Amino acid sequence: MADRLNLAMWSGPRNLSTALMRSFGNREDIIEVIDEPFYAAYLKESKKKHPMYKEVLLSQETNWKKVVENCIKKDGIGLCYQKHMVQHILPSFKKNWILKCVNCFLIREPKEVISSFLKKWPEADFEDFGFTDQINLFHYIKNETRITPVVIDAADLRDSPETYLPRLCSKLKISWDPKMLQWDAGLKPYDGIWASHWYPSVKTSTSFVNKIQNEEFSNTVLNFAAMANDSYHELLTYKI
Repeated sequence: MADRLNLAMWSGPRNLSTALMRSFGNREDIIEVIDEPFYAAYLKESKKKHPMYKEVLLSQETNWKKVVENCIKKDGIGLCYQKHMVQHILPSFKKNWILKCVNCFLIREPKEVISSFLKKWPEADFEDFGFTDQINLFHYIKNETRITPVVIDAADLRDSPETYLPRLCSKLKISWDPKMLQWDAGLKPYDGIWASHWYPSVKTSTSFVNKIQNEEFSNTVLNFAAMANDSYHELLTYKI
């Protein structure tokens, strides 16, 4: 890698995004990992009272313009992996800076996303799951660049990481690093302060785990999922 590559991974919450952050964070060529850099700016602007919102506001830059500067800086040689939540990019935040990054979209089946998120924050509204923001951002990048962004399905990563991680690296035009398949357990220095609430299962993880799904979904989950299906299935057609 000749210079710095700013890789922006766009997902909604509970998409196995932290596990994927662990995977990329274990690469030999990683120079920086950024965990949800717009979270505090989003909370300040939206007035959302997420769990630990006060701690988040104190721990991060709340000026979105300054956050952008950090996301597109060019110093260093290697990979800067950025884990982004699509819903954090509010309409009042300009997004043309995103076109300066290599962009990838991480998707997950809506019922799994919604059920997992509601367990952590039962007060959530549909907008908090990010499905509409994700498809809109995908269209924005595709239309502006005339290039279809890479899309990876969390189910494929969970079920067959040894197949899909190398394939993902190839699509992103970066080298494959086998260290992406496994990492040390525990919280990491790059984790946001919110990790204690949102990342308990990842804290003990050392790899992608294929868990058998036998969950019975509530009517609330099913109703929200029905609202998300069109966006999810459109992105699903582009998955690697």
